[in-house]
Amino acid sequence: MTGPLAGLRILEVGHILAGPYATMLLADLGARVTKVEPPGGDLSRQVSDAYFASLNRGKRSVRVDLATAKGQEHLHELVRDADALLVNLKPSAIHRFGLTYEALRPVNERLVCVALTGWGMTAGDDPAFDYVVQAATGIAALTGDPDGPPLLPGYSSADNSAGFAGALALLAMVMSGRGGQIEVSLRDVMLSQLNYHAAAWLEEGRAPRRLGGAHAYYVPAQLFPTAEGHLALFITHDTFWHAFATEAGIEGHATMAERAARRDEVVAAVTKALAADTATGWETRLRPLRVPAAAVRTLPEALAAAPDAVVRAGPHRLVGSPFRIPGHEPHYGPPPRLGEHGDLT
Repeated sequence: MTGPLAGLRILEVGHILAGPYATMLLADLGARVTKVEPPGGDLSRQVSDAYFASLNRGKRSVRVDLATAKGQEHLHELVRDADALLVNLKPSAIHRFGLTYEALRPVNERLVCVALTGWGMTAGDDPAFDYVVQAATGIAALTGDPDGPPLLPGYSSADNSAGFAGALALLAMVMSGRGGQIEVSLRDVMLSQLNYHAAAWLEEGRAPRRLGGAHAYYVPAQLFPTAEGHLALFITHDTFWHAFATEAGIEGHATMAERAARRDEVVAAVTKALAADTATGWETRLRPLRVPAAAVRTLPEALAAAPDAVVRAGPHRLVGSPFRIPGHEPHYGPPPRLGEHGDLT
């Protein structure tokens, strides 16, 4: 393996998304990632080949039954040669299988252990799947139209965000040069991402409300209908507003404070102006003015517009690493077959 993390040896124990996504990000950067899979394999293998490949390219796979004494012996053999272990299981399973730093310290004192759970290691085993966490942490309550029901994003935002956080936590502890335990929970990650909403409540007693996708502070900053399609307009500064308003023929509302105070009036004026052209037409007109705006595209359209983001990993076409490093071209290997690098059951 090549890349900035070449030589880093990581074990992964877990299923589905958050943990495997975290370690795939690290594998893309050159780490050697070995999936320690149960006899039946990571549950995501049951979803589809494409689903599994999207989270596990470039890894190794060994099959180990951690519930047996023989499996524990094999686990310790793997741990002796590892720099880090990332686990994405229920807290009780993490303890039962001896996947904590406390349990593994006698085997490898410098091992970094990351426990990626739903609610935290001391919070029990209540189900913590992505959409459940989004509902429990206020994400769903903020999403949707003011007069409609709460909604969920169309992708696994909690799992993916926790994956990034888990990868960051692992690298932070590795950089410290010492072994130890780190905990990352989906709950904590999603609450942390509600940063300014949470601060408004905690500091000012102002509860966030559903705005139909509009930003709580910036106006206008939301989706707007046009003559054809929808346009995302994100006006964060008065200079952006001046450039947009001049192009759209809108007068007044020069400051953000005024636009925030007269949100409905501003949104109505922008909606009326944008009806004069298509979403792609407005995008073309506003881009040279440096106004943040984009036509709403489908995923196939977005991928077609970004061919450099698509890579090949064995027989699979996937979205590549989000990290671009000059001089480093990631090696995108295929996802491993179950037990391909060792069947230790």
